Amino acid sequence: MYVGADYYPEHWPRERWPVYAKWMKKAGFNAVRMAEFAWVFMEPEEGRFDFSWLDEALATLRKRGISAVLGTPTAVMPAWVAEKYPETLAMEAGGRRAVWGVRKNNCFSSGAYRLLSERITRAMALHFRSVPNVIGWQTDNEFGAPPCFCPTCRADFQDWLRRRYGGLDELNRAWGAHFWGHRVRAWSEIRIPPDQSTFNPGQCLDFQRFFTFQNVRFQRDQVRILREVCPKHFVTHNFMGFVPDLNYFDLAEDLDFVSWDNYPIHGEPGMLYDAAGAGDLMRGLKRRNYWVMEMSAGPAGWGAFGRNPRPGEMRLVALQQVAHGADGLIWFRWRTCTAGREQYWHGLLGHDGRPLRRYREAARTARDFKKLEKLLAGTTVKADVAILYDYDSLWATRIQPSFQGNDYQAGLRRYQQALMRAGVNVDLVSTAAGLGGYRLVIAPQLYVLPDAIALKLDAYVRTGGVLLADLRTGVKDESGLCHERTLPGLLSKCLGIEIREYEAIPESTPIAGWLPAAGRALHAIQYADWVIPKTAEKLAGYSGWHLAPYAAVTRNAHGRGVGYYVGTVARESQFYDELIANVIKTARVRPALKPPPGVEVSVRSGRGRKLLFLMNESEQAKTLPVPAGKLEVLSGRKTLAKLTLPRFGVAVIQIR
Repeated sequence: MYVGADYYPEHWPRERWPVYAKWMKKAGFNAVRMAEFAWVFMEPEEGRFDFSWLDEALATLRKRGISAVLGTPTAVMPAWVAEKYPETLAMEAGGRRAVWGVRKNNCFSSGAYRLLSERITRAMALHFRSVPNVIGWQTDNEFGAPPCFCPTCRADFQDWLRRRYGGLDELNRAWGAHFWGHRVRAWSEIRIPPDQSTFNPGQCLDFQRFFTFQNVRFQRDQVRILREVCPKHFVTHNFMGFVPDLNYFDLAEDLDFVSWDNYPIHGEPGMLYDAAGAGDLMRGLKRRNYWVMEMSAGPAGWGAFGRNPRPGEMRLVALQQVAHGADGLIWFRWRTCTAGREQYWHGLLGHDGRPLRRYREAARTARDFKKLEKLLAGTTVKADVAILYDYDSLWATRIQPSFQGNDYQAGLRRYQQALMRAGVNVDLVSTAAGLGGYRLVIAPQLYVLPDAIALKLDAYVRTGGVLLADLRTGVKDESGLCHERTLPGLLSKCLGIEIREYEAIPESTPIAGWLPAAGRALHAIQYADWVIPKTAEKLAGYSGWHLAPYAAVTRNAHGRGVGYYVGTVARESQFYDELIANVIKTARVRPALKPPPGVEVSVRSGRGRKLLFLMNESEQAKTLPVPAGKLEVLSGRKTLAKLTLPRFGVAVIQIR
C-alpha cells in the first residue's frame, strides 16, 4: 500500500527538502504526488526545459525510500503560452476570452494547446522514465473545466455531431428540431448551447457528451505518450467523486486505475456517507481498486476555511476509503502554503513549517496501513448489490428536472445510504456493466432509457435477478426525445405496472399500506406517479383522496425474478430503510452485520481472506455485536462477542 502527501518542493527553500523527506520517512510515508502545477518551472520558456530542480527533489526523496507520482502539468498554463497563443484560452458564452492567472482556463479543442501539452508530457516522460522512484503518472488535474465557447470548439462540436449522426436529417429527427421551427439546414448553423434551461434538450444532452469527448481526447493524447515512453509506470487521474460534468466511465477507460480527491471534512455533516458512495463509484468505474490522490488534511477553503478535523477523524476518513477499495492514499497537502489562492487549504504542517497534530495522526494512520498491508493484498469489495449510475439520465434530469427539487444524485444517495445503514456493500456501475454477478440491481431514475438497456434489465429479472426501479423511469430515449410508449415503456411487463399520469405534489401526502411500520407516519413529497398495478402487488399507496386508487410501491414476479417500483419521493429516511430491508430479503442479500446508527460496515475479501471494517462516524461511543474469537488487526487482540468503538473509532476484524 502507498501512503503519503501531495508535495510541492518548488514552494520551499532547497535546504528544507532533506528535512521534509526525513519527516515523511519518520511518519511512515512511502509516496508523494508532485509537479501537477509546475509547468512553468519545467518549461520556463517555449522549448527550453529545466528538470534539474525536480531531479534534486526526487533524489532527496529517494534517499528516504519515498516514491513519486508525477502529474502532467497541463491544468495550469505558463504565462508565455497565453501571451504567444491567445487562442489556447477558453472563451465564455458571451465571447470574452478567459484571462491568464487562474486554473482551468484552457480550451481543450485548441490545436496549439493540445500540441504544447503533448510536448511537455513527452519531455517529462523521456526525462523521468528511468528515475527509480518515479512509479506512475497522474494526467492533468481534476478534469471538468467550464466549457469553452470559442469558434474552434464550436467547429469541433459540429464535427462531432456529423460523425455521430451522419446527416442533418438524422440530427433534426434526434433533436426534434421541428419544435419552434429550429431545424438545422447546415452544420455551420449549430451553436454550443449557453443555457441548458431554454435550449433544445437533445442539443444540450449531446453537448454534455461532446464535452466528455473533448476531455477524453485530451487525456488520451497524454496517455498514449506515457504508455509509449514509460511502459512500466501506471497512469491514473484524480477524479472528483460525484461531480457531474463528465462521464467518468468514459474518462476512466484509458487509465490503469482511477484516483479521486476526497474532502468530506470540508463539507457538511453526513459527508462521510457521501465519501463512501464516491469510493464505491470510483471502484466501479473500472471494477477495480483505486487511490485517493488528495485527502483532507486540515481546514480547507480558497477564501474562507471550514472546520478542523476532530482528533481521530483523519484516520477514520482514510480507513473508510481503504474499506471501500483504496490501495493508496495521499493527504493534501504536506505543508500549508504561505502564498497564493490556497493559503487556507491547510496541510499536515502549518504555515510555520512545523508538524502539527494532523501530521501525527497521519503517521498513526500510516502505521495502521502497515499492519493491514499484507492482509489487504489481493482483496477488494465484492458486492451482491449494484446501483446503476447513468450520466445520460443525470444530465437529462439537470436539463429538464421534471419537478421542483428533483436531483438525480440525491435520489441515488437515498438508496445508497439506506444500504449502508443496513450494512450492505454496493457497487456503483454503468448501465453497460454486466449484471450476472448481482442478486439485486437498483436503477434510480433511469430517465434516459435506450431500448437495449431496458431489454437487458428485463432479461436480468426474468433469469432470477431482483430489480428496484423508481420514478421517471423510461421517459426518454438516447436522443432526449420522449418515448411514444405508456410508462415505464419496455419495463412495463417486468414491473407489472402502467403509468398514464403523474404530477408534482406541492404538499406532502401520507403514505399508506405496507408502510409505515411501528406507527411512524411517512410522507410522499415533490412527485407522484399514478401507478396502476397490472400484475404487480401493491405494497404501499397514498392517503390523499385523488391518489388513493394508485400505488406508491409495487412488487412484481417476472420469470424467475422480481421487479420493484417506487413511484414517489419519501420525506423520511425510514421509508428507504424499510424498503431496502424488504428488497434485500427478497434478493437473499445478507449483510455482514446490521450496524447501529452512525456505524459503517464494509467487507474486503480475496485470496482466501475476509476483512470486516467497522467505522464509528459519530462523536459518541458505539457498542455492537461482532464475531467472537477473531483477530482485530489494528490492536492485535482477539474479539469478544461485543465491541465498543470510541468516537471516530475503527476496527478491522479478520473473519476468515
